[in-house]
Amino acid sequence: MQDLFSPAANDDQTHWERIAIGRQACVLRGFALRWEDDLLRQVQAIVQQAPFRHLRTPGGRPMQVAMSNCGAFGWYSDQHGYRYSATDPLSGQPWPAMPPAFAALAAQAAQAAELPPFAPNACLINRYSVGTRLTLHQDEGDARHPIVSVSLGLPAIFLWGGDARADATQKLPLQHGDVVVWGGVDRMRYHGVMPVKDGVSAVAHPLLDGQRINLTFRRAS
Repeated sequence: MQDLFSPAANDDQTHWERIAIGRQACVLRGFALRWEDDLLRQVQAIVQQAPFRHLRTPGGRPMQVAMSNCGAFGWYSDQHGYRYSATDPLSGQPWPAMPPAFAALAAQAAQAAELPPFAPNACLINRYSVGTRLTLHQDEGDARHPIVSVSLGLPAIFLWGGDARADATQKLPLQHGDVVVWGGVDRMRYHGVMPVKDGVSAVAHPLLDGQRINLTFRRAS
C-alpha cells in the first residue's frame, strides 16, 4: 500500500503496509520511516531537557525501561501511583513541548488506521536496552482516543493481548519504523514487549546505538 499522507518536511513516497490485528487495531509497517531523522533528533533534544529515568511502581519496584515525556502532559509513576502530570516531578518545570513532527505522525497514523481524528497531548518516550521488557498492561488516558505507538531502533516482539490480563497473546515482530495503532473497541487491550534482543534494526541509524526507542502517543484528558 502506498502512503498517501506526506509529512510536511519530507515529500519522499515511502511504501508501507497496514496489517489488521483487531477490529480497530493495526500495525503500519514502515509508516514512520520518512520521519526517522527528525524523530530521533527531537528525542535527543527532549531528553536534554527531561532526561531518561527509571521510574518505580507504586509498590516500589524499579521499572526496567527508562522513560521521558513531551507534550502538555507526561506519564509518571511513583509511590503515589500512576498518573499524568503537567510538570516533570524531577525539575518542577513543564515537560518539553511536543514537536510538530510528532503530532503530525500520530495524527496521520490514526487516519491511516481509519480511526477518528487524533490530536495527542502526551507522548511517553521509552528507551529499551538489550534484555529489557515491558509486562502486560493497559494504557491510561482518555479511552475515547486511540494509542499510536512508534518503534525505532532494535527489533522487538510486541505482545498483543485481550481485554483481560489472562487472555492469550499474539507475538507481533516490530521493526524500526513500524507503528501500532489501537482504539475504539480495542483501546483497552492488554499489551507488552518481550525482552529486547541484540541485533541489527531493519534500517540502521547512527543515533540509535544499540537501543530501542518507543514513542507512545496518547490523549491524557
